[in-house]
Amino acid sequence: MAQVHKLEVEAEIKSCPDKLFDVYKNKAYLMPQICPDKIHSIQVLESDGKSVGSVRLWTYVMGVSVIAKDRIGAVDEERRSITFEVVGGDVTNYFNNFKATLEVLISDDQNNNNHNYKVKWRLEYEKASEDVADPHSHLHFLLNISAQIDDYLFKNHTD
Repeated sequence: MAQVHKLEVEAEIKSCPDKLFDVYKNKAYLMPQICPDKIHSIQVLESDGKSVGSVRLWTYVMGVSVIAKDRIGAVDEERRSITFEVVGGDVTNYFNNFKATLEVLISDDQNNNNHNYKVKWRLEYEKASEDVADPHSHLHFLLNISAQIDDYLFKNHTD
């Protein structure tokens, strides 16, 4: 029986959590402009590219050029959470199932009366074989993209 594995990571962000979430949910078309060294294109194949069930084709660089087709599996506006399911492309050569969930978190620092903003990525995956390495590089890649988007939003104070 196949085993589902999980990895997760979180990091602080400086920009407005709602704006970061908005880029992933509604403005993914900006990502190739914000991260041209990592993301080359995002093409909407089905639906509007924003809602549950939308299918998109990503071309990006993780050392080598990679193509992945994802479907938006879940969106939770209140929790600022989106789940992306990989349904085609290079990643499916190594994983039978691969889901990435983004969550943008706001926590209160009771001592300083401040808010802490974080981005959290969680991967859930089933390896095609036991020879396949855990996708730590994918998690690192997603976190780096979030950091670039965060820097862009923070520096540009975009609306």
